[in-house]
Amino acid sequence: MPKAGLRNWGGVLARGLGRLLGGKALADAEAKARMAGDRLREAIDLLPEGVVFLDHQGRYILWNKRYAEIYHRSADLFSSEARLADTLREGVARGDYPDAVGREEEWLSARLDKLLNPTGERHEQRLADGRWLMIEERRTADGGVIGLRVDITQMKRQAAALEDALHRAEVASRAKSEFVADMSHELRTPLNGVTGLIQALEKTHLSKTQSALLADIAASAGQLEKLVTGLLDYGDAALATDISPPAPVAHDVDGPPLRVLAADDNPTNRKVLELMLGAAGAQVVSVENGQQAVEAWRGGAFDVVLMDLRMPVMDGLAAIRAIREAEAPGLPRAPIIVISANTSPGDLQASTAAGADRHIGKPIRAEALFGAISGVLA
Repeated sequence: MPKAGLRNWGGVLARGLGRLLGGKALADAEAKARMAGDRLREAIDLLPEGVVFLDHQGRYILWNKRYAEIYHRSADLFSSEARLADTLREGVARGDYPDAVGREEEWLSARLDKLLNPTGERHEQRLADGRWLMIEERRTADGGVIGLRVDITQMKRQAAALEDALHRAEVASRAKSEFVADMSHELRTPLNGVTGLIQALEKTHLSKTQSALLADIAASAGQLEKLVTGLLDYGDAALATDISPPAPVAHDVDGPPLRVLAADDNPTNRKVLELMLGAAGAQVVSVENGQQAVEAWRGGAFDVVLMDLRMPVMDGLAAIRAIREAEAPGLPRAPIIVISANTSPGDLQASTAAGADRHIGKPIRAEALFGAISGVLA
């Protein structure tokens, strides 16, 4: 129907309604309708979220002030003749959406798919000025769309700050654990040498004066060990020193000499092991690192392997894994005992996971050493 015809038809209808209802009644109805529309518009403008209404063709019907503020770079494109899809395309061309840069058509396709199929599922959108929006769109009864835009920039910043704080806390926790492990190794390693040599000297012929001096040294070493244990907060020193089950002490080895492979990078600690085991009649082959331990194990038949954890070239855990991987199927499994200054729960778990049979801590006690050896050979 031509526009002129529409106007004439509307005029006739208006005059007919006017005669039917009376001019005043019609004017009152129109005034109330305008008032209701104004109040609705005012209520929508007061919402803190951005709101937009689209018709079934995706054209703008209504949007509030907050929506225009959020999309201030595109507000000049809003009109009842324009479609949101066209605004999005122009916004991409202007660089309003950083995530679309370099993948414009892909980004547009995904965004328009959400717009054409508004399920109410929320998704995020980043704007060029650094703000983040939460978008929710739903279908209306007449086939249009109502969209909601919530500024979540502050929430994203808080989440990022929390993630950064958690990361720093994790780093600090790891640094603390590493520091404790390093302190344990650096303090217990020389202490092991002192106490080991004391035990070796106690088995030799000493004068009364020498015995008294050695007793004083042993007492001082014991006090130092208690201080170290307390400093490192390892709790029950006895439990941390030897986690192996009780076993009979075997200071003397009957029959063929026990062949022991001992790996430790500290020469004093190697000497302590040699003295302790030599006193029991064992034959000891000492090496300085894990690689030498693996090579020595390949070249000779050993009854038991004693392995330090922290060593150069190849550490003890890597050496244990290498031995376990190289063991031929069907042959006896090599008994391996870890002897280390590191006795935290994590160290014990790592030893077990690598394939160790026992884990005893430094300073080494002869009873703990022989007990562990008896346990793995039983």
